[in-house]
Amino acid sequence: MARVDPALAAARAAVRAELADLGPGELVLVACSGGADSLALAAAAAHEARRVGRSVRSRGYGVRAGAVVVDHGLQRGSDAVAARAAARCRDLGLDPVEVRRVEVRAPGGAGLEGAAREARYAALDAAADETGAAAVLLGHTLDDQAESVLLGLARGSGARSLAGMARRRGRYRRPFLGLRRAQTEAVCAALGLDYWTDPTNLVSGDATDHAPAPLRSRVRAAVVPVLQDVLGPGAVEALARSADQLRDDADLLDALAADLLATARARAADATGTAPDTAPDTATGTSTAGDAALALDVATLAEAPAALRRRAERAAALEAGCAPAATTARHVDALDALVVAWRGQGPAHLPGGARAWRACGRLFLAPARAGRDRVPPATATTRE
Repeated sequence: MARVDPALAAARAAVRAELADLGPGELVLVACSGGADSLALAAAAAHEARRVGRSVRSRGYGVRAGAVVVDHGLQRGSDAVAARAAARCRDLGLDPVEVRRVEVRAPGGAGLEGAAREARYAALDAAADETGAAAVLLGHTLDDQAESVLLGLARGSGARSLAGMARRRGRYRRPFLGLRRAQTEAVCAALGLDYWTDPTNLVSGDATDHAPAPLRSRVRAAVVPVLQDVLGPGAVEALARSADQLRDDADLLDALAADLLATARARAADATGTAPDTAPDTATGTSTAGDAALALDVATLAEAPAALRRRAERAAALEAGCAPAATTARHVDALDALVVAWRGQGPAHLPGGARAWRACGRLFLAPARAGRDRVPPATATTRE
């Protein structure tokens, strides 16, 4: 029997594990950019889709494997890159394969990476809905995971950000989170696949020819090599292990915080006849209960441990329409002050024009009103 390249064997085994719970004939889509990571994933999916559940005791069965190529239109010639990626996927035997062009809008140029990510996932969701796909495979690697942890650490975003990307979240699955980027390149080499390299990933300094390079690319080019040089070659793996450990903690705390939020909401709805802490500023139209997307009982929140209370407050902000990447510790601090450091202060201003205020023993949160100026989201770098 011919020896299989170790990197190729590892890639196929990783994909095999993520397809094992799919039923016969179900469809899985690969999100493919044409880069080494996603092209290696497409090749492994094409191979393993025919042999789900196969063992010495079972012949197994087949699932269908297709691909979606998202063209963000942010670089010259992106349509040609997308077309080549789609052709590679078809050559591998994936079907259906489609290219989806998206329009990336970031007000004033702010938050371009985050806007591209939102547009990409919207396109992938639409493709999965329209085709009835049971799962969507993403090509993020262990290197991507380490970079996400470093970015989360630099932003001071808390345990959830440091937990990096989940192997599975909803319909999305990341088989390669245990593989290094060098392994996906080795897979392409073993199969003779010519992959595309994003020019923004080739930066060696702070900028490309025309614009600052994406923050993640700068971390990849400048920060990670220094860490490996100083801390040793296992630094990337150690960062990924830390993310795995923190994710279990963050999942538990988020579940408890969701329970706290539900209780605070229910008690606020039941509260009657409570004297107001301060009257809403109806003269200026700043804050009225009718504007609120949700109301929370302040006493319930105040009695909770800070770790749960602050998570519940952040979840409330997201429910009021705040973008996750733009909702920082500073915004949560402002919400928390309305709960535990109440001095009659005015409303807290949140991302996207949302706001929060306290009245009648309750914390109210409301999204931006029509006609209000919206605050552009902060630049997002997470790949979750």
